[in-house]
Amino acid sequence: MISKDYQEAVDWLFIQMPNYQTDGQKAYKPGLGNIRKLCDFFGNPQDKIKTIHIGGTNGKGSTSNMLASVLQESGYKVGLYNSPHLIDFTERIKVDGNNCDKDFVYDFIKKLKHLPSEIRPSFFEFTTIMAFEYFYQQKVDVAIIEVGLGGRLDSTNIIKPLISAITNVQLDHQNILGNTIEEIAREKAGIVKENLAIISGDENPVVKEIIRKKAIEVNADFIDATEIKTNLVSDLKGNYQKKNIRVVLALVDELRKQGFEISYKNLKSGLLNVHQNTSFIGRWFEFSKEPLTICDTGHNQAGLEEVFQQLNEYSQSKHIILGFVNDKKIDDVIRMLPSEAQYYFVKPNVSRGRHPKEYEVLLKNSKLNYKIFDSVQEGYLAAKQNCKNDEMIFIGGSNFVVGEFLEKNLWI
Repeated sequence: MISKDYQEAVDWLFIQMPNYQTDGQKAYKPGLGNIRKLCDFFGNPQDKIKTIHIGGTNGKGSTSNMLASVLQESGYKVGLYNSPHLIDFTERIKVDGNNCDKDFVYDFIKKLKHLPSEIRPSFFEFTTIMAFEYFYQQKVDVAIIEVGLGGRLDSTNIIKPLISAITNVQLDHQNILGNTIEEIAREKAGIVKENLAIISGDENPVVKEIIRKKAIEVNADFIDATEIKTNLVSDLKGNYQKKNIRVVLALVDELRKQGFEISYKNLKSGLLNVHQNTSFIGRWFEFSKEPLTICDTGHNQAGLEEVFQQLNEYSQSKHIILGFVNDKKIDDVIRMLPSEAQYYFVKPNVSRGRHPKEYEVLLKNSKLNYKIFDSVQEGYLAAKQNCKNDEMIFIGGSNFVVGEFLEKNLWI
C-alpha cells in the first residue's frame, strides 16, 4: 500500500511546487531566505551532519558519485544528494548507494501541510531539506551535496561543508546565471566559504582566476586540481571523467588532512566500482553490447561537444536518438552533430519537451539523415530495428530523454 501512497504523494509534490526540472525558469527561486526558514522549521538538520559541497556546470554528479564510492570503500557511511533523478524520485537521496526509503519520503511530504503559510518552498528547496533530514536520521558519517543550479543563491549553499569543489564552468542556464563565462563563474564561486578549502577543476585561466580571487577574499585555500597527474581510471567510461577524477583526488587529499582514513587501495577500488557502490547510471552508460547501445545525459553545449567527440572515436555506423527541451539552442547543437549517422529526433515526455517538428526547418537545412518521432520509445524501437549488430545506438540530448529511455527499457 505504501508504494501506491508514495507515488501519489510524489506526483502531488510535483504538482504543488514549482519544479525547475519540468517548469523551467519560472520555478527557480533564487536566494536563501526560504531554505533558511525551512531548515529552521525542521530543526536545522544540515548543521548536525558533516557535508562536502560539489558545484560546477558539468561533472558534479559524476564527481559526487565517484567520491561517495571511494568513501564507502573506506568504510564510511555516506549520504549523497544529486539531481535531477532519471527514473524515480528516491534516486536524489541515497545512503551507501541505496535510494531513500519511500516510507520516509511519504511521511515527509505529509509534513508540508504543517508548514507556516509564509514559507512557500520550491520543489528543490523542499527536496533539499528532505535530504538533510534523511541524512541526519540515518546518522551518516558524511553527506556529499551536489549544487542544484548555480551556487551563490542555490538552496544547498546553506551548508557549512568540510570542503567544496567546482568541477568546471561552462555556458548553461544563461537566462538565470548570466550570459558570459565570467558571470557564471562568479555565481558558481558563491559556494566558496570563509576559511574552507575550495578545489577548482576548470582548465580555463579566466575561470580559475575568478575562483582564486574569491578564495583570497574569504581566506580560503585554493587548490588547483588541474595540476594533478594520475593514471587512475574509473568504471565511469566517458573521456571527460579523466578531469573529474582529478577533482576527486584533490578532494580525497584534503579529506585525509582532515582525518579521513582513505588508503590508495580504497581510492583505486572506489573509482573502479562506482556503478556497484552508488547505482549511478546515465553517464556514458553502456546499456547493451549487441548492438552497442550507449546513453549519456550531456545536454549543454560543452557537455554535448565532449559526447560527440567521443562518439567520433567509434568506427561503427551510428544511429543517434536525440531530444531536447524548450530552452535549448538547437542550431548550436546541430552544428556539432556528426554528419555520417542516422538520426532519430524525439520529443521528451515532459511539459518542457520540444517536439522536433518545431525545429525541423533547421534539420532540413543541415542535410542530416533524420526521422522524427513523437516519443523517445518510438525513436528507440525504430533505431533498434534498423541497427545491425556491428553498428551502434546512442541516446542523449537531455536528462529527460535518457531517463525516459531507461525507465522503459532498463529492466525488460
